[in-house]
Amino acid sequence: MLKCQICGKPADKHHIVYRSQGGVDFPLNFKYLCPEHHRGEYGPHKNRKLDLKYKLEMQQNLEKLLCKEFYTLDSLVTLLQINKGMLKKLLKDCRLYKEGYRSFDVIYRLMGRKTYTEYMMEEYYDFIANF
Repeated sequence: MLKCQICGKPADKHHIVYRSQGGVDFPLNFKYLCPEHHRGEYGPHKNRKLDLKYKLEMQQNLEKLLCKEFYTLDSLVTLLQINKGMLKKLLKDCRLYKEGYRSFDVIYRLMGRKTYTEYMMEEYYDFIANF
């Protein structure tokens, strides 16, 4: 049984980068959250700040994991624990160098073709403060 990473109650799998945003199924894209912490008032589906925080954490984890400049498809499958067919589809329009795929391109695709920054969190705080 899955347990909420916040309170320990029975949980659902939450996609940090939603499938509608281009997110795929692999362990770093999941957070296990109970219904309250998933879709409740303060969950990532209703709290943009928390959603950004989770996405930024995921991107930083990917950057730590994929610290070399290039990776082969097989090494990415192993490191990310991701389905090879899904990864091929995700990277189909990425340039394949003789050394492999560029880690930046892989991370960009896994993040739903978006790059997140700390500045986005600051912008969010500024927007709320001026509201």
